[in-house]
Amino acid sequence: MDKLKRLYNYLKKNNKKKILFLTTSNRWGGDKELPKSSIIAEELMKKLGGDRCQIINVAKLKIFPCEGNVSTKRGNTCGLKDAKLNDKEKNPTGQIRCWASLNNKSDEMYKVANAIFDADIVIFFGSIRWGKMNAIYTSLIERLTWLENRHTTLGETNLLKDKEVGIIAVGHNWNGEESVKLEKQVLSFFGFKTPTQLSFNWQYLKNANDETKDGYVAEFGEFLKDFSFVETLQESVIRFTDWMRLR
Repeated sequence: MDKLKRLYNYLKKNNKKKILFLTTSNRWGGDKELPKSSIIAEELMKKLGGDRCQIINVAKLKIFPCEGNVSTKRGNTCGLKDAKLNDKEKNPTGQIRCWASLNNKSDEMYKVANAIFDADIVIFFGSIRWGKMNAIYTSLIERLTWLENRHTTLGETNLLKDKEVGIIAVGHNWNGEESVKLEKQVLSFFGFKTPTQLSFNWQYLKNANDETKDGYVAEFGEFLKDFSFVETLQESVIRFTDWMRLR
């Protein structure tokens, strides 16, 4: 796939930069199948090397919902200094200021925040569900609002100004391209740079009304053809082939 090659070449060329992949699509815990967007992340990680790449599966973390502190009757209180997470282990930079992190001791959003601070390039991977990025991605972005609020509302420094970001979305039949465009705009509001090479959408069909069972089965096979992965997908290909024989 040309867009994947473009992404890979861009990441390979920038070989001095630390890369963070945040996967947000999910499966039932007992299902060993990787979501398609996560497969792309794993394959890129394998090719680029683990010495400068990190993958965090956000779906496996315990991340509480955003508390909505942007729109309280007291005004916008998101990211205030009073919301600083006072834990040197979880917040070594002292920059995490999120009320939900402060109010929920088991919250693990700090793992994502610290990884973002450490990275030069951040890429989110997820699925398109009902025409938009999946719920885990959306919940994470809401929880990171304090990063945007810090410089847009509070007038402080932009902690993300030197970082690049991308969105890789995989969907079946509707609105993937528009969703990626929207999320790039959101992340630019956050203060990230959004080079074209770091984002793309893969969508099997362009017919929002095509919901046949056969179409969903055929989608995975077409995904394999388009991306031509071998090593990472070997187990999935075998499982898919065996499943097809049993139909």
